[in-house]
Amino acid sequence: MKRIALSVLALTLVVATTLVAADKKVETKKPAKKIVVGAQAPNFIIKDTSGKQIDLKKLSAKGPVLVRLTCGCSGCDKELAYFQELHKAYKGKGLTSLAVFREPDKKVETYVKKKNLTMMYAVDSKGSSWKVFETTTMPTNFLIEKGGRIISIANGCDPTGLLATKLSEKVANLVDSKAVNVQKEVQAKNKK
Repeated sequence: MKRIALSVLALTLVVATTLVAADKKVETKKPAKKIVVGAQAPNFIIKDTSGKQIDLKKLSAKGPVLVRLTCGCSGCDKELAYFQELHKAYKGKGLTSLAVFREPDKKVETYVKKKNLTMMYAVDSKGSSWKVFETTTMPTNFLIEKGGRIISIANGCDPTGLLATKLSEKVANLVDSKAVNVQKEVQAKNKK
């Protein structure tokens, strides 16, 4: 009888422990992300370095927007040339490119001049933009079609230009244009 009682007690403890563990898993479950491909872009307003407001909703009402959350690290630095080329290739076809740097203002100012940055940019040294776009990865690129729907989210750094070239193909579809191989364009310039 004692064996049966001990067995029942042991089984009860195992079941109770399992239920408590399952309960904890439910409590720590993260809420579903709202910033995903196919969803509407977040309500996002930031000031550029001159204090002018940049409103994503207004920009995407005019045409597609590429938002690049970035920094000045060596990987992002190497990748910048491809995104500059992408911006150059499609700005006349309606694309707006916005780089948001998570660096101090002075550092970005020097960097922008040195790199001759031609796209729109803003500084967010506190990282609020990363929270709005629900990402911690740097860089992260969000391609948003006219009207505000997210078409693509590309995380991580690719200093080879392949990622920028893939985004270029998606931009070309949005603006009804021939795709520009930004990887080849930059590599050809570097050979000169």
